[in-house]
Amino acid sequence: MGIKVDDTKKVVKNTLQLLFVGRIARVRRIELLIQTVEKLTFPFHLTIVGGEEKTSSVTRSGYLKELKDLAQKLSLNNRISFTGRKTQEELKEYYRMADIFVYPSKYENFGQPLLEAGAHGLPIVATPVGVARDIIIDGETGYLTSDDPKAISDRIYLLQDNVLRQQMGTQIKNLIRKNFDWGNIMNQYLGLYNSL
Repeated sequence: MGIKVDDTKKVVKNTLQLLFVGRIARVRRIELLIQTVEKLTFPFHLTIVGGEEKTSSVTRSGYLKELKDLAQKLSLNNRISFTGRKTQEELKEYYRMADIFVYPSKYENFGQPLLEAGAHGLPIVATPVGVARDIIIDGETGYLTSDDPKAISDRIYLLQDNVLRQQMGTQIKNLIRKNFDWGNIMNQYLGLYNSL
């Protein structure tokens, strides 16, 4: 909310921009995210980026339609956008335009969108899955949360503060540069190799 300054441009907003990026699959529990934003009482917009994919042969299809129906049932159609799949280049713009990244997934092997969001300087509110446990330092780079929509919305409320978001964004970006930048990783491997 307010003014968010990105490395590449200035964007003035009156509405807190929430973002989810990932496969639209039941394991991601995006319905929790929609139930979460229903509890918010300040101006916001949620953008959900990704296409629906079945994660196994026994997974029921139609999840995206269920999510859109839920948004309509909760009268959130004008506050939630479903964009479909986007290219890597297009994704960069979504990350740049967002204020907070929210990820209520039940399970992740890794969680690439979490790393991408943090690399773009977005504070993250997420369940403790995949890489979230490594990059979210509670209260410093974002918030780890339970899967309760009220708990998730409480963390989003804290992040209405523009200064706090910027501080967390800077800290998570620095943490990711330090621990996940390919140049740093290669230097660590070379150091290990040379020490043998």
